[in-house]
Amino acid sequence: MKESAGRRAFRLLNAIVLSLLSLVTVYPILYVVLASFSNPAEFLAHRGLLITSLGFSLDAYRLVLSNTMILHGYVNTIIVVVSGVALNLLMTSLGAYFLSRKGMLWRDPIMFLFVFTMFFSGGLVPYYLTVRGLGLDNSYWALIIPTAVNTFNLILMRTSFLGIPDEIEESAKLDGASHLTILFRIFLPLSMPVVAVMILYYGVGHWNAWFNAMLFIRDRDLYPLQLVLREILVQNDTNAMLVGTDSFDKGLVAETLKYAVIVVATLPVLALYPFLQKYFVKGMMIGALKG
Repeated sequence: MKESAGRRAFRLLNAIVLSLLSLVTVYPILYVVLASFSNPAEFLAHRGLLITSLGFSLDAYRLVLSNTMILHGYVNTIIVVVSGVALNLLMTSLGAYFLSRKGMLWRDPIMFLFVFTMFFSGGLVPYYLTVRGLGLDNSYWALIIPTAVNTFNLILMRTSFLGIPDEIEESAKLDGASHLTILFRIFLPLSMPVVAVMILYYGVGHWNAWFNAMLFIRDRDLYPLQLVLREILVQNDTNAMLVGTDSFDKGLVAETLKYAVIVVATLPVLALYPFLQKYFVKGMMIGALKG
């Protein structure tokens, strides 16, 4: 069947618009990467778009990778991400399973209370006082326990569990399986796409989180990577990373140093996403179609 002229024009226009949108999205990332590898003096004198690196220098990365605060931040963030995602998956899957069971007592009122928290909260001061009152401040737990369950993710996983046929659960119960056995050996393996989405959502959330750390963490040895990054970028504090650098070079290296820190902090998440992409697309389609 021959394609009409209007159809070809639409496809061409669509390709042009999507290409421009892709360029607008990708270029800031490319700019940061190119700036991080540029020669500090040439980059400071440059104005306008950056198409290629200006010279080539690894001084910024050398300073980043030799800085103890960055390394401590990485370790602290990895601890929070691994522990936090494990707790998130456990709590979210438990809540989603029981809220998806038809015979659960008070299921709808409890679900309403969960949804209610998406629109109304107690505010920052009660939240801060609660965490302090539980003795969680200045510890990893202040970054993990208060964010144990995200309501949107709970609803997403619950929707996935609702799509599993009741006959599978009934068959497992006839074989003597408990609720925990059904959840961990049947429901979760059948819901791997949504589990991958949960890992990505919760993992990226913990990796990028800095506000709770700013509120509750006072010991600098417990600073996560994003809080260290905030000090460098927002507060413009690069002096600790420039020890041993000539005073003339400090102002130059500091410019490319900021971009190198951004690359180092963002690279793990960018590297993880391609491995979860196929699950991510499938998992996000859960609940999109109604039978």
